[in-house]
This record gives sequence, C-alpha cells and structure tokens, in this order.
Amino acid sequence: MRSLRAFAIPAVVLMMAAAGAVADTETYKIDPSHSNVGFSIRHFFSKVPGKFKTYEGTITLDPKDLSKTLVEVTIDTASIDTGNGDRDSHLQSPDFFDAAKFPKITFKSTGVTPQGTTRATLKGELTMHGVTKPVTLEGEVLGFSPDPWGNYRAGFEAKTKLNRQDYGVSWNKVVEGGGSVLSDEVEITINIEGVRAAPAPKPATAPATPPKKN
Repeated sequence: MRSLRAFAIPAVVLMMAAAGAVADTETYKIDPSHSNVGFSIRHFFSKVPGKFKTYEGTITLDPKDLSKTLVEVTIDTASIDTGNGDRDSHLQSPDFFDAAKFPKITFKSTGVTPQGTTRATLKGELTMHGVTKPVTLEGEVLGFSPDPWGNYRAGFEAKTKLNRQDYGVSWNKVVEGGGSVLSDEVEITINIEGVRAAPAPKPATAPATPPKKN
C-alpha cells in the first residue's frame, strides 16, 4: 500500500505540472488579410519579389517561454503571385512548383531555441514539390494587443533562405558568357498577424453530493 502511494504522489505532481504547461500556452490563428508570406529571387542582377495569397495556420506559444512554441502552416501553391500573370502561370507549371500535382506547401515546427525574450531560432520541416527538408528560421515576436473588435492579436516575423534545387524546383536558363537567369537561393520573409483562439470550455462538473444523514 505504501509503495502504491509513493508512486501515486509523484504521478499526480507530474500531471499537474503538465496541465499547468498547457494552460500557459496560447494559440493564434493566422489572419491572412493582415499577413504576408513573401519571397524574393535574383533574376539576372535584380531581386524579384513574390508572395502566396492563400494560406492558413496556427502559432501556439507561451509568451514567457518561447521554447514551447509550435507552428503549423499550409500554403496553396497555386496562389503564388509575382504581379505578372504569365510568370505566375509558368511558376504554377511543372517547370517550377507543378501546382496541379503538388497543391500544398506545408511547414511544421520541430523545435524552438529562444534567443532572448522576443527572438527565437525555429526549426521545422518544409514540404514543397513533394520533397520534405529541414529548415531553420530566425523569428521574432513583435507584440501582443487587444483590437477594437474584442479580439486579442499577436505579431510575428520570420526569415530564412533555401535552395530551390533541394526541392526539385530546378528550371533555369544559361546565358551567353556564363551565369544563369535565376539564382538557386530564395529569400523567405514571413510577417504574420494572428488572432488568439478562445480557450476551450471547461468540462461541466457534477454538483457535490450532500453527505447522508445517519
């Protein structure tokens, strides 16, 4: 009996600690109308910017402990937008993203290392063009605030660079005299505004049963 009690006490303590850790986290749903998933790539000598217009995702974090952060994002490949319709159609084709065959780009975090109170190194897996590779982003928490409509918002920014050849997005043209039309390196800049999700309702508790009278 004593051995069972000795096991039960630390088990209860661990369960309470885990519950406290969950309670400290907040989940923010990405607000696409106030966010931007952008990129740029060198074309000859200049950098051409672009973005994806359709995406969704969540960021779960404890503002006091960024190591608990979890990020999941899904992007519609066909929503790529560089401001030029012909170029966007080419980018959606099998020469580049092959959006019909690979309609989604996904990112899921695997670990976070805080760099102070508002910055962190975010590691995760990026799946694009049917290929999954580890990536590392440098992120920053920009702030938290209520809005005039009864919501609570947070702002985030993250940057990274990747080699498109790693994902099989390899179309290019060699120019006379050497060199190529496009670089392999792509710069990614993500600005996110999220709306905090309402906490899950607590389960109803049964009313206490009054003690029976003798």
